Amino acid sequence: MIRHPLARVAGIAASTALAALALVALPAAAAAADGDVLGDDAVLFVDPHSTTLEAAASLGGQARADAQLLGSLPSSTWLTKGTPDEVRDAAASTASHATAAGAVPVFVVYNLPFRDCAQYSAGGALDTAAYQAWIDGVAEGIGDTEAAIILEPDGLGIIPWYTDINGNAEWCQPAELDPATAAADRFAQLNYAVDALTALPNTAVYLDGTHPGWLGVGDISDRLLKGGVDRADGFFLNASNYIDTPRLQKYGHWISDCLWLETQVPWWEASWCASQYYPATSSDFSTWTLTDQKYDADLAGAGLARDAEAQAHFVADTSRNGQGAWTPPDWEGDIEAWCNPPDRGAGELPTTATGDPYLDAYLWIKVPGESDGKCYRGTGGPLDPIRGIEDPAAGEWFPEQARELIALASPAIASPTCHVRYEATKPWRGAFVGDLVITNLGAEPIAGWTLAWHWAGRERLVKAIGASGSQAADAVTVTSGKLTSKIRAGGKTAFAFIGKDAQSRVEPWQFTLNGRPCTSE
Repeated sequence: MIRHPLARVAGIAASTALAALALVALPAAAAAADGDVLGDDAVLFVDPHSTTLEAAASLGGQARADAQLLGSLPSSTWLTKGTPDEVRDAAASTASHATAAGAVPVFVVYNLPFRDCAQYSAGGALDTAAYQAWIDGVAEGIGDTEAAIILEPDGLGIIPWYTDINGNAEWCQPAELDPATAAADRFAQLNYAVDALTALPNTAVYLDGTHPGWLGVGDISDRLLKGGVDRADGFFLNASNYIDTPRLQKYGHWISDCLWLETQVPWWEASWCASQYYPATSSDFSTWTLTDQKYDADLAGAGLARDAEAQAHFVADTSRNGQGAWTPPDWEGDIEAWCNPPDRGAGELPTTATGDPYLDAYLWIKVPGESDGKCYRGTGGPLDPIRGIEDPAAGEWFPEQARELIALASPAIASPTCHVRYEATKPWRGAFVGDLVITNLGAEPIAGWTLAWHWAGRERLVKAIGASGSQAADAVTVTSGKLTSKIRAGGKTAFAFIGKDAQSRVEPWQFTLNGRPCTSE
C-alpha cells in the first residue's frame, strides 16, 4: 500500500518539520513509495520456526495436533526484548525466511518503556535512548524486506501520566516516572519509531488504535495524531482481544473519518467525533448506524468527501474473535474479561483480501494459543476461578485455550488431511538416516505428492530413497517416486532418506503435504 500521510501535525516536537503542510492533503505521488505491501494478493508469512510450532514439539496427542494446526497459519512474530544487536538478528532471520518463502512477515514491535504499565506484560526498554537504539536494531534487521509492522500494542491505549482529550487523568501513574514528562516521552518514543520504520523502503506501519470496547473515537484519534499516524500507514485494532469483526470495521471506519475531519477541517476538534458511545449505545450494536449517520452528516456539513486513497487505513486482529467478546457472570471484584476468557474461537483467517478499501488485512496479531497471563479475577490465585486451573504465564502455550479456539472457530478451520510419522537415527559424526510414513486422512486418493519440512539446525538432505528430494537453506522438499506416488484414502506410503551435519537427534516441527499441513509424531 502507498502511504498517505495525514496533513495536520498534532503538536509533537518530532513532527514540527511538517507544520507547513497543515490542512493540506499530500498528493499520492508525494507519499512514500512502499509498493503494495499488504495488497490483496500479498502472501502472509507462516514461520516454520514459530513459537507455536516450538510449543508443538514438546506436546503430544491432541494438544500437539492443535499447536501444529494453528502453527500452519500465518501469525505475527513478536519482537519484545534483547539488545539492539540481538533484535536486529532476530528480525533479520525472520525477514530472510519470509523472503525465501515469497511472503510478507508481520512483526509486532513491543518494547516501549513501561509497556502495559508494568502489568501482565511488564518489561520494555529502560528509557527513551535505549528504546531508540533498540528500534534502530529492528529497522536494520528488516532492511529492504517487505514487512508489516504492528507498532506497540497498548502503546497509545495506556500512556503513563496522561490526561486524555476529555480532561481525565490516566490510571497508569508509575512512581518511577516524572508526571511532567512521561506522556510527552511516550509520544516522542512512538514518533521516533514511526520515522525509523517508515523510512525503510518496503514496510507498512500501524499504530495502536485500541478497540471499540475501550477508548472513544475522538480520544484514540487524538492520541494517534500525537503518536505520528500522519506519517504511518494507519492503525491496528483489537490486538490480543476478542471484539467481533463487524464492530471492529465500524470502529475503524469512524477513526479514519475522525482523523480525516481533524486533519482537513480547520475548525474541527477530535472531541466532537461521534463514537460507539454517542450517538450510538455501545452495548446495542443495532444503534451503531446512528454514528454512521452522524459521520455522513458531519462530513457533508464540512464539505468533505471520503477518500479511501488518502484516509488512514487499518488492520484488525482476528486471532481470537470468532465468538466475539465474552459476557462474564456476575462477579465481585475485577472479572478481567480480557484475560483468557473461556469458550472463544478463532476468527477470520489471516488475509489481505478483506473486500474493504480501508481495512488492509485480517491478521493474527496475538499468537492464538498463547496465554494472556495468570488470571486471578480479583482473587488471591493461583487458580483462575472461572477455568478452575492455573493459567500459564503471559505468552506461554495454553493447550486448553488452543483447543477452544479451534473447536469454536468461526469460520471453521479445516482439519489436517494427512499424518506423518518421522523416525531418524541418532547422528554419528553428523550422519543420520530416517524414514517417514505418510497417511492419507482425507476422503479422496492422492495421486502424486510433495512433502515439505524445515530443519531446525544445519542438517542437510543427502539422498531420498523411494522419492526425490532437494533442499534450499533449511527447507526440504521431497517429491513422490513411481512406487510411492499413490496413496488411497486411509492408506499409507513410505520413503527413507540419508542426512548429514546433524548435531543431535532432530525432528521437524511441521510437515506439509501438497501445501496442506499434516499432523506428525
